[in-house]
Amino acid sequence: MTTAQFNEKYKEYLEEGHYGLDIREEKVTKYLDSIFPELIKIEGFKYMQIKLKFGSTRFYTNLYALGFEKLNRIIEGGIESKINEIYESSINKNK
Repeated sequence: MTTAQFNEKYKEYLEEGHYGLDIREEKVTKYLDSIFPELIKIEGFKYMQIKLKFGSTRFYTNLYALGFEKLNRIIEGGIESKINEIYESSINKNK
């Protein structure tokens, strides 16, 4: 699945005005596709951006705005860590 296909599949959950997933690594997309079915069960869940910024993953959602202040950092931070791990592993294999 490409990033465009991922964003199309989850376009109902993509916050208007944002571009969504922008990490072009198949293993990252596969991982996100495996966890999004659980995330979208959260009433009102939206994602904005999933990108690399200054060499590290950023996963932006509206979980904080939905009232999940504590879980926001746990969920977003955990996903960011896993994507970093997958991405770095993929890059090291291609060296």
